[in-house]
Amino acid sequence: MAVQHPEAPEHLVIVIHSLRGGGAERVVSDISAWYVSKGHRVTVVTQTDADSDVYSLDSRVQRLSMRTAGDSGGAVQAALSNVRRILRLRRMLKRLQPTVVLGMMTTSSVLAVLATRGLPCRVLASEHTHPPAQRLPRMWQTLRRRTYPRAHAVVALTHGTADWLREHIPGSTVHVIPNAVRWPLHPSDPVVPVPETPGRYRLLAVGRLHPVKGFDRLITAFASIAERFPRWDMTILGEGPEREALEEQAREAGLEARIQFSGRVGNIGDWYQASDLYALSSRAEGLSNTLLEAMASGLAAVAVDCDTGPREIIRHEVDGVLVNPPDDIDALAAHLSDLMAHPERRAALSRRAVDVRDRFSVARIMHLWQGLLR
Repeated sequence: MAVQHPEAPEHLVIVIHSLRGGGAERVVSDISAWYVSKGHRVTVVTQTDADSDVYSLDSRVQRLSMRTAGDSGGAVQAALSNVRRILRLRRMLKRLQPTVVLGMMTTSSVLAVLATRGLPCRVLASEHTHPPAQRLPRMWQTLRRRTYPRAHAVVALTHGTADWLREHIPGSTVHVIPNAVRWPLHPSDPVVPVPETPGRYRLLAVGRLHPVKGFDRLITAFASIAERFPRWDMTILGEGPEREALEEQAREAGLEARIQFSGRVGNIGDWYQASDLYALSSRAEGLSNTLLEAMASGLAAVAVDCDTGPREIIRHEVDGVLVNPPDDIDALAAHLSDLMAHPERRAALSRRAVDVRDRFSVARIMHLWQGLLR
């Protein structure tokens, strides 16, 4: 009988700009923890220092910084800065001798492909934003077209993004691997207590306070129906550059007492559990982690059907509602109004919403990553 020898441990290097808050950064934390738990070596390389980290890494994961973050200035200076980043990353990779290098998001993926040229390792690129929704400088668009076909694989979060990559970057080997949903959600800092509001209902939205998340149109939609639903309030969790403008919009609507901005919270699970309806109003999405988390928590969800993302999570009228046309604020208000007025419909959707725990389970998604990384 032949002796079965265990496979030699592999060394995975993940390249990403930073570990500040974001969907791709959370995926790095998940993949690195899972891969190192299987006995493999994992190194995470960032451009920023660890001081700015929001997501923590497993203690067995090596964390290195290139210290190359910052504004690159004009076109010439930017080109020189990127050459330095490629050379520094290449020196690190020669020393680390990885089996697989994974670039997370466009710029890091391009740098990873260029830095590994001629090295004896596999290199994977990944897209976490739908490319048409990106504001990507022309230089990076050109580099993406030239480098992605040289990667062993390009990972997209959604089938919509995968179709775009196949059409616009021919020669790329594209795979679809969605984000996994974290369940149960474990609290972290900062822990912000959920206000007790007996007899009232809460519409919840979560995300960076940035125009792409569409909180301005969510406030407009809520304002148009708020008088009909005097027992409903809205809470928006997250921080970002649009906070002052959004707060002013709520004040102008006379709803400053009913629309709360509670900032970034580490105990997001408590807020999902204490809410009655979830809304996603994004103008563009990759694959929304907050939508997955809300549904896994048993919240009925109303999501704008932007180009990619929500339609690959929500099964319309089965476990949530998709709003079409996506830019129609009246349609968004109508769907919110319908579910706010009918608790039995919210309950029916919430019962099926928790199916995402299985459909997007860590075990299922990591099995897809394992097949690609190995």
